[in-house]
Amino acid sequence: MFLSRFIQYIQFEKRYSPHTVSAYRSDLEQFISFLNYPDETVTHPNQITHHLIRNWMVELMSQQLIPRSVNRKVATLRKYFKFLVQEGELTVNPASKINTPKVPKHLPVVIETDKLVAALDNDQADTFKTVRSKLIIEMLFGTGMRLAELLGVKEADVNYYDGTVKVLGKRNKERIIPTNHELRTLLLKYSALKKSENFSNNSSTLIVTDKGVNAYPKLIYLTVQHYLSNISTQSKKSPHVLRHTFATSLLNAGADLNAIKELLGHANLSATQIYTHNSVERLKSIYKLAHPKA
Repeated sequence: MFLSRFIQYIQFEKRYSPHTVSAYRSDLEQFISFLNYPDETVTHPNQITHHLIRNWMVELMSQQLIPRSVNRKVATLRKYFKFLVQEGELTVNPASKINTPKVPKHLPVVIETDKLVAALDNDQADTFKTVRSKLIIEMLFGTGMRLAELLGVKEADVNYYDGTVKVLGKRNKERIIPTNHELRTLLLKYSALKKSENFSNNSSTLIVTDKGVNAYPKLIYLTVQHYLSNISTQSKKSPHVLRHTFATSLLNAGADLNAIKELLGHANLSATQIYTHNSVERLKSIYKLAHPKA
């Protein structure tokens, strides 16, 4: 089914992240399993029709998979079949005729900025662990970077002279993000404490564990959840909430949408425009409170 060739293509030519490559592989293996259950009947991609793809979608939805996840899997198939057409293994893309289920639009979840800023300002962290926790929040909220991007930041990526941090985003695209004065001060404090721990491996990665090895996603998640639990009662308390809060705060303060797009590392402006809905909701609430006829 040319799966290994496709994986090599997105991994080395398209330079997709390991997480994305893993997701593509999982989706395709699941689809191939569906095609060959209970007997191996499909041995070449030219035997796959859009009817078979629709049957798989029905199967996925019967398993209570949300529309967004179904759409992602169909997008994987489109990419896979497009590659096979380019390679000359297929003449048409059987997934091109597929209509995906509608995904309900949800506004980005954000944290109340005033509460978050107050909590950070009042946080007198002074040990390696507590300063690291505060730094994780300050980095996510102060730069809007993604979880994977934070894990990839090296000490050498922080430029104290220019007041910037270099981030390696999706598809290995680099971008430079400004840092505020409080964040730079905290970075210096954290760096000094990290050195004083005298870790044996001396990792060049910025955020490390208590043993000095590279931090992992769960450490960031748990840190964010614990920190935000002290200032918010909302159920969603993920690192991405801080990214949403960063973007929404900038937009509410009058920042240009294109500038926010560049800071977030979005490929298209359409991905950034979702934050305008939050601003509209804010304007509506102000209107209701202030206008005599609201």
